[in-house]
Amino acid sequence: MKNKALFLDRDGVINVEKNYVHKIEDFEFMDGIFETLRYFQEKGYLLIIITNQAGIGRGYYTEEQFHILNDWMLSEFEKEGIYITKVYYCPYHPEHGIGKYKRDSFDRKPNPGMILKSQKEFNIDLSKSILVGDKESDIQAGKRAGVNVNIIFSNNKNGDELDCCKKINSLSELVSLIL
Repeated sequence: MKNKALFLDRDGVINVEKNYVHKIEDFEFMDGIFETLRYFQEKGYLLIIITNQAGIGRGYYTEEQFHILNDWMLSEFEKEGIYITKVYYCPYHPEHGIGKYKRDSFDRKPNPGMILKSQKEFNIDLSKSILVGDKESDIQAGKRAGVNVNIIFSNNKNGDELDCCKKINSLSELVSLIL
């Protein structure tokens, strides 16, 4: 039997967007994230984070710093009884990357690479899956991969301008939207 997944962007969905968050002291969980993820976990969804991390490519922080923050974030979720299946990230940027990070990548949203990798790795039925992002590139990645439900979290200016998909203004709305 295939799995269903809830795909989540990180910055702007899981945590408050603060321009290239890479330190624990700057990481602030979004209101309602724990309750929302707990609900979907209880409904049998795999919880998968897909995140562009161009700050690595631009030289603002290292992959090691990203992993330190990521490990801390995952441990905070575990304290709440929430288990993230996997975090996929793309450190590349086609224009502003430095050295080995200056390149286009099939994993960089709006490309669907991270979603398709997870589909293969975890036997995911994308037609029964959901993606939540805060930028048009998140939604484009979901649509290109074949994710059935793509939702823009318009808690900021980015989502308000888009007319591409279902919209929510708070994470608690996600549960009622899917019911």
